[in-house]
Amino acid sequence: MQDYKDLIVWQKSHQLTLQVYEITKTFPREELYGLTNQMRRSCSSIPANISEGCGKFTSADFANYLQVALGSSNETEYHLLLAKDLKYLADDKHIELNKTINEIKAMLIGLIKKVRTKVEVSNA
Repeated sequence: MQDYKDLIVWQKSHQLTLQVYEITKTFPREELYGLTNQMRRSCSSIPANISEGCGKFTSADFANYLQVALGSSNETEYHLLLAKDLKYLADDKHIELNKTINEIKAMLIGLIKKVRTKVEVSNA
């Protein structure tokens, strides 16, 4: 077990979640139970799954939770694109947030590979 707050990918995804909550405050009211809710849920799922995985006893379990976080980051990336295309999100803000989500995805992929390699070594 490790402290999830020490992971840079958790810190970055938590900050992104705070940004998404802030920007979705400006979305149309009719999107409250649609895109607003979906964006917030998928984005907050990233750091939530990282933190939950850190609480597991095996590296294999941790890797599985990281995989779920990666799926949520892909979902968040799509929601950001949809928000931009619906004109709820300015192009410059989309570029900024899209860059961040792609950094998070790359970090998750690297961490998954590292954790899975650790699992393979311990199983050998």
